[in-house]
Amino acid sequence: MDFTFWQYQFRFIMLGDSTVGKSSLMKRFTEDVFMESVNQTVGVDFYVHFLEVEPGVRVKLQFWDTAGQERFRSVTRSYYHNSVGGLLVFDMSNRDSFDHVKEWYDEVCDRVEPQRIQFILVGQKSDLDAQGGRAVTQEEAEKLAEKLGVSYMEVSAKTGHNVKEVFELLTQRVYQGIVSGDIVLREGWDGIKCAAPQTLKPQNTSLTKTSTKTKTKKCCN
Repeated sequence: MDFTFWQYQFRFIMLGDSTVGKSSLMKRFTEDVFMESVNQTVGVDFYVHFLEVEPGVRVKLQFWDTAGQERFRSVTRSYYHNSVGGLLVFDMSNRDSFDHVKEWYDEVCDRVEPQRIQFILVGQKSDLDAQGGRAVTQEEAEKLAEKLGVSYMEVSAKTGHNVKEVFELLTQRVYQGIVSGDIVLREGWDGIKCAAPQTLKPQNTSLTKTSTKTKTKKCCN
């Protein structure tokens, strides 16, 4: 597929504690590779990928993969405002990383109001479930997702389980927001860019529907 030309550019941010596997998710999605050992992100790493959300509508995805360590938080915060979507990632075998998700969510919402960010809660390292390594139940994660008004998916960068699907879901949510008018392009905001004025309003609105419903909560969906 020729992605020389694209209609939209979406900027997404990866959030969560250190070592939950954010960088591994990005490498699996963008390069289809998995490495047992990945250097910890220092500040923010940058990734690009392309998706076709429907025939003839191509999206360039820009990802900001942020460091989870507190000492880099001031750097991470500078990327909140220019993001239209993001993944809230926790390690299913690490209870603390799950307990900190609400803190990440609240921090972003407090700093971008009245802007809204589309979020998906992601339980990473689902491959450890079969080994008895789960520290957070699916019920607990789904309950938190409902409280935040977001969708929840369990993924594994190691096996590739649901990795492509979670990024496609987030991309579709943003695209649907543009189609419905819930997400408006604003001058000086880099969360969404459009290649040409005529593509601001997509002609085909028959998007793939998802079974998971989202609710509006604070500034984020």
